[in-house]
Amino acid sequence: MSQLNAIETEGLTKRFGDLVAVDDIDLTAREGTVLGVLGPNGAGKTTMVRMLATLSEPTAGTGRVGGFDIVRDAARVRSLIGLTGQFAGVDELLTGEENLLFIGRLLGVSRRQSRERARELLAQFNLSDAADKAVKAYSGGMRRRLDLAASLVGRPRILFLDEPTTGLDPRARGELWDMVRGLVNDGTTVLLTTQYLEEADQLADDIVVIDHGKVIATGTPRQLKAKIGGQTLRMQPDDPDAVGQVRSLVAEGFPELDPVVENGTVTVGVNDDTVMPALASMLRTRGIPLSEFHLGLSSLDEVFLTLTGRRAEPEEPEAADATEEER
Repeated sequence: MSQLNAIETEGLTKRFGDLVAVDDIDLTAREGTVLGVLGPNGAGKTTMVRMLATLSEPTAGTGRVGGFDIVRDAARVRSLIGLTGQFAGVDELLTGEENLLFIGRLLGVSRRQSRERARELLAQFNLSDAADKAVKAYSGGMRRRLDLAASLVGRPRILFLDEPTTGLDPRARGELWDMVRGLVNDGTTVLLTTQYLEEADQLADDIVVIDHGKVIATGTPRQLKAKIGGQTLRMQPDDPDAVGQVRSLVAEGFPELDPVVENGTVTVGVNDDTVMPALASMLRTRGIPLSEFHLGLSSLDEVFLTLTGRRAEPEEPEAADATEEER
């Protein structure tokens, strides 16, 4: 493993019978950065995290976390990592402080040190005022903050966050983002899985896009946006039946571009400022009126749409993200 990579996989694969949940995945996470693993529900993100966290063994391929093999050195890997799953894993009947104390004791830390660490984390995550309250009385945002705090009791060098903001309101999501940034600033490496394009854009230094268990793109947010151009032109004809004409017009005039049709709109990534006025002139000449003709900065949403032909919207959960026990 490279000294600068906290996580590396080569050909990582997980099969469940005929289902290939994770298909020959290669990825790296550099030390002290956030690696965003982006994809819809059922893409295989959780299955991959479970293997890296030593909760499930791969069918094929290898993975190394902190320099240790996830199969041969599973105990060493577990000593280095923290894990926050999609749903809060704290005990609702215990108080916030009792939850953190419990984890500290399970890790073999003394009672005094466990209490000190619990209070330190409660303060860090703005939960000191609720330390003596049962978790069942916590809001969703408070539970997620406590869950993240619980994953940090052992001071992990590497943190796996599996869709940590699922179900949170925008304010709570923003608070959790700030906490993740703080952890990375302190040297923690984070592997973050998410369905939220904005979340990956906000937090990730590098991104791996997964669809149906396969890596379909890698790069920084800027590099991925550049795949379809730094800007996106959206064209919606007044007549929905004219969408095909608009797409053909783009293909004829600019064969190097790759227009995508969705919901009556033609979307195309552009890097050349001359494209927009040229297309406007061609559409006017052909007599195709538009209800929308807009040029804006590309988002990761457009990247996913270009790569897969659909947006990264949540789907029905697939077996790829179910636990082995559920199978």
